Amino acid sequence: MSSRRILIVDDDANMCEMVQASLGRKGHDVEWRTVAEEALDLLTTRDFDVVLTDIRLGGGMSGLQLCERIVENRPDIPVIVITAFGSMETAVAAIRVGAYDFINKPVDLQALSLTVDRAARHRELNDELKRLRQAVERSRGDAFGGLVGESPAVRKVIDLVDRMRDSEATALITGESGTGKELVARAIHQSSPRASGRFVPVNCAAVPANLLESELFGHTRGAFTDAKRARDGLFLQASGGTLFLDEIGELPLEMQPKLLRALEEGKVRPLGSDTTVDVDVRVVAATNRDLESDVEEGRFREDLFYRVNVVTLHVPPLRARGNDILLLAQHFLNKVVRTTPKEVTGFSGPAAQRLLDYEWPGNVRELQNCIERAVALTQFEQITVEDLPAKIRDYSSSRMVIMSDNPEDLLSLADLELRYIQRVLKAVDGNKTQAARVLGLDRRTLYRKLERLEGRG
Repeated sequence: MSSRRILIVDDDANMCEMVQASLGRKGHDVEWRTVAEEALDLLTTRDFDVVLTDIRLGGGMSGLQLCERIVENRPDIPVIVITAFGSMETAVAAIRVGAYDFINKPVDLQALSLTVDRAARHRELNDELKRLRQAVERSRGDAFGGLVGESPAVRKVIDLVDRMRDSEATALITGESGTGKELVARAIHQSSPRASGRFVPVNCAAVPANLLESELFGHTRGAFTDAKRARDGLFLQASGGTLFLDEIGELPLEMQPKLLRALEEGKVRPLGSDTTVDVDVRVVAATNRDLESDVEEGRFREDLFYRVNVVTLHVPPLRARGNDILLLAQHFLNKVVRTTPKEVTGFSGPAAQRLLDYEWPGNVRELQNCIERAVALTQFEQITVEDLPAKIRDYSSSRMVIMSDNPEDLLSLADLELRYIQRVLKAVDGNKTQAARVLGLDRRTLYRKLERLEGRG
């Protein structure tokens, strides 16, 4: 638990010392004052994460008035008020003047500690939202073809793109569906010497197998029944630029040697032609499959795999990108707001927390859809929890408990190992090659562990 700076305001010095000792044992830095005016003076010279005040204070200012003054002058600091047991009217009055929360007397120190931690996290989240809004405003998502992110995993991708700036090497972009693999491919193109040429994308899974050869290499007039005129293929259309082969793992086996020959020779043979045509094209491929497993199982040619996998860039799933979720959410919100008369500026703290808690199986694409929906529905200047889809509002995380003091909450080593392996597999979308790499194992060892751990029951 991180240390927080807490200010206690109560005219009962004994109460202050008791709460100071309790919160101090949790690792917090705690100060106290018995007069509201002294507390206000202290707030002008020192920063605190949370203020805790009793409603009844000696001197000329009540706890409610103190709360109101703090909210006016330091709205970033959450205030928790302590009220007499059962005094709901006073509690409501505190919330109206801007208190973050209230707690009843007699004070339950455990409940107080939890409330203080919640208030401190609320402040930290609001500070992070403010910082991310400023970061989005500064960047506008223009760098590296619209790639947005500050997490180490994304910075690694951006660094690789930058290091490839002067290279003509083929690249393989891996990652789950919806993570933004095409954005990375466009960034590679835009930062390369071929930026003035065309960027031509094709989804290998979306083109029928019997049309794929014609789509890639072109055809002559009369090459097949409906070929009423000759047509250049995508290799020729991308000449001087970049051809992006999305979902290359779905390429039919019979097409793979033809693609390999085109890559190695820099020539294509249009369907129905006896001659080859020179092409000047840089190929970038992408897949959400485990191509190494596909090679082992005979579904993808090994020679083609090594030909397209000169440089590998892995795009992490959104759930592994931490606060990038909020950075991207603000980025999408800004984009949507520019097309609507609504004046939506950001997210409430609880809504931001829901976005962080959710696992985003649909990745960046799902987040963008969520933000567009929220802006359409919201009636306020900030996106609230109620503006989010029900599956995000009601999402419950299934994190493993390893820090509990309750023996009943704790796991055996075997259960912990199995759950962690399953968590890693989920994070990499079932890609066992990548999971083994994350776990520091070879694939066969991973298979054996899974067989042993899953077969215990």
